[in-house]
Amino acid sequence: MFTDLPMNLSTLERFVRIIIGGVILMLAAYFEMSTLLIYVLVSIGLILMVTGLSGYCPIYGSLKYSSAKK
Repeated sequence: MFTDLPMNLSTLERFVRIIIGGVILMLAAYFEMSTLLIYVLVSIGLILMVTGLSGYCPIYGSLKYSSAKK
């Protein structure tokens, strides 16, 4: 699925993004809050999870930055 994208995230950064994204998603699901805040938290959580799982960050890509070992 993500094989065409170059990895620009280090292993540690990928792990941290997955953990933080999961925590944000659990917060959005567990606590009672406004619908808008739930949508914002779910969006942020999903973005962190997808970038962590794929190993590619589009912002890093546009800035030509990489934290991955070469």
